[in-house]
Amino acid sequence: MSTANVSCVAVPPLGTGGRTRPGRYLQNRAPLAPLRLLKLPLGAVRPEGWLRHQLELMADGMVGRLTELSDFLAPDNGWFGGDNPGWEEQPYWLRGCYPLGVLAENRRIADESLRWIEAVLSSAQPDGYFGARLHRAVAGNQGQFLADLWPHMVMLDALIQHHEHTGDERVPELMLRFFGWCRDLPDERFIPHLSGARFEEWRQEDFGEARIGVQVKRAGDMLAHLYWLYNRTGEAWLLRLATRFHDSILPPVSEWLDDHVVNFAQRWAYPAIYGQQKDLEWGLERAEYWYRHHTTVWGQQPRGIFGADERIRPGKVDPRQAFETCAMVELAKQCYQLGRLSGRARYADRAEDVMLNHFPAAQLANLRGLHYLTASNQPQLDAGATHDHYNKGFMLPYSPHRYRCCQHNVAMGWPWYVENLWQATSDGGVALWLYGASQVTAKVGAGQATLRAETEYPFRDSAAVSVMANSGGRFPLYLRVPTWCRQMRIRLHGRDVAAAPAPGSYVRLERAWRPGDRIELRLPMAVSLTRWPRNESVTLERGPLSYSVRIEERWRRCGGSDEWPEWEVLPASPWAWAPLVAEGAPVAVEVTERALSAQPWTAAAAPVEIRLAAKRVPGWRVDETGTVGEVPPNQQLGDQPTETIGMIPLGCARLRMACLPAAAPGGSVRGHQSLPNVAGHDRVTLSEEAARRSPEEQA
Repeated sequence: MSTANVSCVAVPPLGTGGRTRPGRYLQNRAPLAPLRLLKLPLGAVRPEGWLRHQLELMADGMVGRLTELSDFLAPDNGWFGGDNPGWEEQPYWLRGCYPLGVLAENRRIADESLRWIEAVLSSAQPDGYFGARLHRAVAGNQGQFLADLWPHMVMLDALIQHHEHTGDERVPELMLRFFGWCRDLPDERFIPHLSGARFEEWRQEDFGEARIGVQVKRAGDMLAHLYWLYNRTGEAWLLRLATRFHDSILPPVSEWLDDHVVNFAQRWAYPAIYGQQKDLEWGLERAEYWYRHHTTVWGQQPRGIFGADERIRPGKVDPRQAFETCAMVELAKQCYQLGRLSGRARYADRAEDVMLNHFPAAQLANLRGLHYLTASNQPQLDAGATHDHYNKGFMLPYSPHRYRCCQHNVAMGWPWYVENLWQATSDGGVALWLYGASQVTAKVGAGQATLRAETEYPFRDSAAVSVMANSGGRFPLYLRVPTWCRQMRIRLHGRDVAAAPAPGSYVRLERAWRPGDRIELRLPMAVSLTRWPRNESVTLERGPLSYSVRIEERWRRCGGSDEWPEWEVLPASPWAWAPLVAEGAPVAVEVTERALSAQPWTAAAAPVEIRLAAKRVPGWRVDETGTVGEVPPNQQLGDQPTETIGMIPLGCARLRMACLPAAAPGGSVRGHQSLPNVAGHDRVTLSEEAARRSPEEQA
């Protein structure tokens, strides 16, 4: 039996001349920089295991039935014609619901999504404009008129997915006419910043409820669509239009690029996306600068989120500050794009960080509701309106009825994650980029191949890749090495493969693959601690997951209907703990693995629990606003008994305490500065409405 040609590479190499050979996936045309990884069309990747079940829950839950719940999806919205608004909410939902119907093989959702696609295509006007008529020339009360192009930036995501799945040539035709319309817009009607006037002179209040300013900060979202169409048509004027959109992006609003969480989640990647037209390496460096600059200060909590509820605020850097659900899916989307541009494994790590540690907890386990804000330290989710967040009001309970942008944008989460599990490579191979149970059928070598990934990742450290069919002959298979992984081990047909890959790289296996070939992987997951320098709190880590104190949950209905209720979640067990840490490691650690349930993302069904020694921290409470106090400073805990506590994956914990003070075995809590004592109560007083059966029990 022939062996594989094995090598370790920092990134997948470019194909011959940097361009894909005919018959494979379309590469960037010159002068655009060639892509290291190529997105597979919708339907090429099929989920299995718990990922498949997430899509089934979505189909039966809020996303799949949102037309029954959301007024924005009413039949008289502007995307179906008429003069009513048709802004971001509808395309937010459609760009997730369309792939959901395909990937979940749900005919009801597929038919409904196609009905929307047909309406959007039918909205095209003779001059090239499409969409709600209201947004082609938004009138201000000072006689101004502006085109609002932001909703089109989102809707084109859905149309491109439809084309890639079906080959519907009406999509590139519509896009070419629409971009011609954009090209011909005079400066005074194009994105405000380009008009020559300062953006501040286009006062939002002049336009009433039409939020024309959003496009100024997010104009970079149009770049990917322009490059997609350029690669199919070769029309050089599309690149000039891309420069016009790029030059319209509002410059950094402060030293933090942008103080709005979703704006930042999109804007940090724009230099790299435009870099494929101008200077890719410089663009990637600039994007990385903004990401690290921002998260170093505001991201003193695990796995890629930062304190911006919904805006960053001076001094609000503790892990009790929260992250908007919209920002989770937008941040992951940018990671998918930058991963294809650069081939770098770090962007897959970042997508996994957010999607496997925070996104599950942002939703009910039965996916029949979500909340707006998720923090790493958040031991209760009550309906109070005074939490120490930028956004006040009903922000923390789970609801299928509220949260407007997140209510629709959450649809993109799991479907886009599934689509990006596998990537094509520009040298005619395929890469397992995100680890998840799945099958992929891709063009490789001289034909195509079907491969299957079997794994219970991120809860288990093993995976296997099997070749189901191959007409492509010899081709390379790339396996990503996560940056946290040391000593990844690979076996082919039961024999060790000689490879010593560095964390954050790839193992490249090339051979003439045959049906029945099987590669087995071990991704050792060591228990470790991350220490946050600002307050010296610690977070327990194991492989791709961070961990939270296991907090018993008490669910209480706080609104909604019997079919679609809203829920508060209250703590029913202590949560103020300081783990014992000696020589940089937690004390008395025991890891217990349990069988995966169909829905593993709940506290009750957590597939992994880490037990360790800890002491209670007196005085660390939820304050009068309903917000947990900041991580406390030094204090003596010598009189507190040592106890054993359980820690569960952060994505399983809707009540979460992940950033904890570290207690030395001698009895003190490590800290760095004096902070005010935290007053308040363990939980706020809530309504006495009788609790119904919780979504966790239903799941």
